[in-house]
Amino acid sequence: ACFRLLCSLLIPALFLSGILCVCLAVLLWGIRLWIQQRKKQLTSTGKDGKRPLLVAFFHPYCNAGGGGERVLWCAIRTLQEKYRNVTCVVYTGDGDVTEEEIVEGAFRRFNIKLTHPVKFVFLEKRYLVEASLYPHFTLLGQSLGSVFLGWEALLKCVPDIYIDSMGYAFTLPLFKYLGCCRVGCYVHYPTISTDMLSVVRNQDTRFNNAAFITNNPLFSKFKLVYYYFFAFMYGLVGSCSDVIMVNSSWTLNHILLLWRAGACTSVVYPPCDVQTFLDVPLEEEKSTAEYSIVSVGQFRPEKDHPLQIRAFAKLLKEKRLGQQPSLKLILVGGCRNQQDEERVNNLKHLCEELGVSNNVTFRINIPFEELKRLLAEATIGLHTMWNEHFGIGVVECMAAGTVILAHNSGGPKLDIVVPYEGHITGFLAENEDDYAETMAYILSLSPEKRLEIRENARRSVHRFSDQHFEETFLLSVEPLFK
Repeated sequence: ACFRLLCSLLIPALFLSGILCVCLAVLLWGIRLWIQQRKKQLTSTGKDGKRPLLVAFFHPYCNAGGGGERVLWCAIRTLQEKYRNVTCVVYTGDGDVTEEEIVEGAFRRFNIKLTHPVKFVFLEKRYLVEASLYPHFTLLGQSLGSVFLGWEALLKCVPDIYIDSMGYAFTLPLFKYLGCCRVGCYVHYPTISTDMLSVVRNQDTRFNNAAFITNNPLFSKFKLVYYYFFAFMYGLVGSCSDVIMVNSSWTLNHILLLWRAGACTSVVYPPCDVQTFLDVPLEEEKSTAEYSIVSVGQFRPEKDHPLQIRAFAKLLKEKRLGQQPSLKLILVGGCRNQQDEERVNNLKHLCEELGVSNNVTFRINIPFEELKRLLAEATIGLHTMWNEHFGIGVVECMAAGTVILAHNSGGPKLDIVVPYEGHITGFLAENEDDYAETMAYILSLSPEKRLEIRENARRSVHRFSDQHFEETFLLSVEPLFK
């Protein structure tokens, strides 16, 4: 009787599921046809009677002025110079500025001048991808929000080629299967990585894994299941891409594990403004009476400024330099909001606790010319972020002529602070003791030896120039234009 009851329930359930699946397939097919019809209505022909090829970049924060935006504008300029029949489109949520102000901002910040006009599609629902909207399940919330934002973008403009240049992988299937576009992406940082999974699995307390979770085995297990589910979904949507570009070997390793699309994945280093720093003459150190150690990076938790201050305090305390020339640590960075400002105040309190306030200087939101001067005068460039996906700040320090000391992980370890033509280009460290010892070692070297390391580092950073980016970017996106 029980078996008959199960059968009587199961068969109608399967039948109903089948009908729902067919209805969903018909609905999606109908939407796809409707979008194609809409594309024909919205697209106009050019002066020569031919319809231009629309290449759209999904970059909701295109006016932000960071490294990701430099990639965007360099990519657009490169396509405009290579392909004459291409019209570049940018989906953006920067509704508080005009098109002219965005283009002028790209020129002012990055010295990138576009050869042809860009079409901007302004999106009204950018708030759906704001992290602040999702205090819990942030990854999932932002990813689902990006689907709705992508739908708005697709309705306003249907391109031929779609490139996600900001890391919203969940928009890729939307444009590929409903918009019938060829799709590509540039991944600056995986939305979830195998390192994030290991942090939760090992119950490590970090800025993205709160203590109340690590201290509760049940919460940790639940978060781990959530992360594995999200990683599976992230892999599914990412594998839809026809072309995948990643910014470093570290990002490549994670994307290959998660997306399993090695045949269409390649490393395209981001374009760093190395020439501006290389133009500053490299001179021998004139005085050893004072050494400056400069750190460059936004005041965000993952940059781990407390580690820099504690290592510097240990260096001062142990007086390993013999005659002990004057030492100063200069923390250069941007403050985006009140949270960042509070973080800086906490760092100043830490300096007071450790008794190093007189030797530590904070330089916040400084002009670029002052940054160049500080780096040119510095002996050591300091970087402490664990698993930095690339490290533009590390490249800039090396180009400016500092002896770099970066974290022994991520992009700095795998791509940047590596031997060049068999010669050392900088140093890596992992913890407070490592950093203090390595800083002491660098300062104990002769000025001639330090100059040799600085020259090697400068020669090595040509790999990260605009020209190298343009060449590798064009090679990678070529399949999208065939």
